[in-house]
Amino acid sequence: MFVVVSYDIGDDRRRDKVARVLQGFGERVQESVFECHLSARQYEKLRSRLATVLVLPQDSIRYYLLCRKCASRIAAFGKPVAAKTPPCYLA
Repeated sequence: MFVVVSYDIGDDRRRDKVARVLQGFGERVQESVFECHLSARQYEKLRSRLATVLVLPQDSIRYYLLCRKCASRIAAFGKPVAAKTPPCYLA
């Protein structure tokens, strides 16, 4: 699945931790936005790891799950963005 994750974290240390977790799952496309090609298991693992870092309600995180058709319609301009081709998963 294609997941766009955006976040708004006020604390610098927590924001850095969130970014480090996300770097293990996807590509940063803007300061607080990552694009990730994930299996269902990886998606749950990502959410679980981020839940241990976030302090609610101070922090905000959003997950946008896009279908293949919707992901193919993304238009991006400016700096290079993450590759649109998902990796292969071996079962």
